[in-house]
Amino acid sequence: MRKYITILLITTALFTSCGKNDSTDITADPQPALLTFPAQNSVCTAGTVISTTKSTVTFTWNSGGNTNNYELNIKNLLTNAVTTLTSSTNQLSVNLDRDTPYSWYVLSKSNSLSTTAKSEVWKFYNAGIGSVSHPPFPADNLSCVFGQGAASGTVNLAWIASDPDNDILGYDVYFGTSSTPASYKAGITDKFLNGIAVTSGTTYYWKVITKDATGNTSDSGIFQFKTN
Repeated sequence: MRKYITILLITTALFTSCGKNDSTDITADPQPALLTFPAQNSVCTAGTVISTTKSTVTFTWNSGGNTNNYELNIKNLLTNAVTTLTSSTNQLSVNLDRDTPYSWYVLSKSNSLSTTAKSEVWKFYNAGIGSVSHPPFPADNLSCVFGQGAASGTVNLAWIASDPDNDILGYDVYFGTSSTPASYKAGITDKFLNGIAVTSGTTYYWKVITKDATGNTSDSGIFQFKTN
């Protein structure tokens, strides 16, 4: 009888211990995936061509911890259309337009929690037929910072830009109070423009056109802000 009781206690303890470990795994927050392909700022040539306008690209990433499935988000940088797909593995094949720039990221998800973890956002260019020169990626992370001190009536504009061919020549900034702003300054080689005079209580609109050495351009789209 004592032997039977001892065995029963050991078995119960083992089951209780396993239950605690499983609970820890289930309640832990998902961890961000590490993107691997298509590479950041790359010209993707490894896709499988299925027509003159489409190719299949296989997205891959290193798995994030505490994750049951992944949400792959792909944005066409010409149309701003977003494709969202779900995968239970760390790769997914998608048919994409050729000769088109894209950005992408992955959300790690848990079946037990609403918490998600977002990976970095990468850009790539899905190459077309005989492509030897590619347009710059549209400028992004456009931001404005209000001047200080004697220049309190000014703003500083800044942006981030990249190009798969690494041949950006410069930037044209459009700025004004119209929702279709006029050209403000052309041929800027820096990724910022400081000391722009503004009026309080006014809404301003702006965008950046990125130009490369072979004459290709890209449009950031319109951004806006309102002064105090």
